[in-house]
Amino acid sequence: MSPRSASVNEELRRRSRERLLQATVELVAERGYEATTLGDIADRAGTARGLVSYYFPGKRQLLQSAVHRLMHLTLEAALEREPRTDDGRERLARAIDAVLGLARDEPLLMRTHMAGILQAEGFVQCPEQQRLAALLRDTVARYGSADADTDYPLLRALLMGAVVAVLLPGAPMPSARLRAELFHRYGLDWELGVPPEAGPPEGAVRLAPV
Repeated sequence: MSPRSASVNEELRRRSRERLLQATVELVAERGYEATTLGDIADRAGTARGLVSYYFPGKRQLLQSAVHRLMHLTLEAALEREPRTDDGRERLARAIDAVLGLARDEPLLMRTHMAGILQAEGFVQCPEQQRLAALLRDTVARYGSADADTDYPLLRALLMGAVVAVLLPGAPMPSARLRAELFHRYGLDWELGVPPEAGPPEGAVRLAPV
């Protein structure tokens, strides 16, 4: 049997990494962070346990990469869903709805992710995070930003703040109210994206649009 080519080996490594990331998202969403071990993740992914340490320095870094992958896939699906559009305002609305939707649909996973970012390990610069960043930066550029390198970090900060507000234990804010604030901030019509069926909330504090 001839040895596998470099490209085949690279594809196998990519698939192994993807399985580990997917298994991490599934298990942490089901059991929570503390109850999920690296061995559990390897077993769910169907990979050797040594591969976890080969690809990731620790469980916290693995979780961040896994959630960044989930965010990237969710955002990409939202931006490219039918009817597809190049309209920057619609794409920004879809991006906001996608991130707020993750906070609503995956509260345990997203709360754990945000808590990890604020710990000593800080923000992990991984391939998954870089793909997510590129997609958000492109969204800002299509929206019409004259300086996407400056405006993208601001959008990221606003979205992270909204996620924290939705998930804040004991004092969560309704996602519809946060959506209204973000849409007003960027001058977006409520009907863009995927508006909640209940309609815009009453009494929301309005920020001056840029």
